Amino acid sequence: MFAAEISDGIKIGIIEERHTEEFFALVQRNYERLFAWCPWLNEVATVEMTREFIRGKLARFADGNGFTAGFFGSRKLIGVIALEYIDHANRTTEIGYWLDAEAEGRGLITKACRVLLEYAFHELKLNRVQIRCASGNARSRAIPEKLDFVQEGIVRQCERLHDRVVDLIIYGMLADEWNSAI
Repeated sequence: MFAAEISDGIKIGIIEERHTEEFFALVQRNYERLFAWCPWLNEVATVEMTREFIRGKLARFADGNGFTAGFFGSRKLIGVIALEYIDHANRTTEIGYWLDAEAEGRGLITKACRVLLEYAFHELKLNRVQIRCASGNARSRAIPEKLDFVQEGIVRQCERLHDRVVDLIIYGMLADEWNSAI
């Protein structure tokens, strides 16, 4: 199983089916904020739908096609970070993330992204990691910018976010760029 300590008392580890109710409650508590940026909210509209969502993520993990990890502080789920998929043929992946409103501003996502970048480049031997952010999501965009990802382009009207379509900014990091940055 993938697990790592990223800060005093904060760990990341695979989200399992036993986390269903806690995951659902966390999403509900942050629903309004997440609605602005997360297209997958309809997939976790009930506890049972959330259970199926997590089962799908676990199946992906079992297939070696990425994973979804939770941020756990004091054994409490406070957010999510994921390798959304692993394209083994092209040696690429994508990182996605979100935190409970109360956990923001402590550098947790940046620290966890560093752990995932190390894992992707050194353990999985991938060549490219990307992060896609809605153009208007300044908090999310700050993460790849802080980690020296290269802004590679904008994909116009690429993602439907419930009530609108947004442009996505693509940030990329290559293995040799990461190795020279550390």
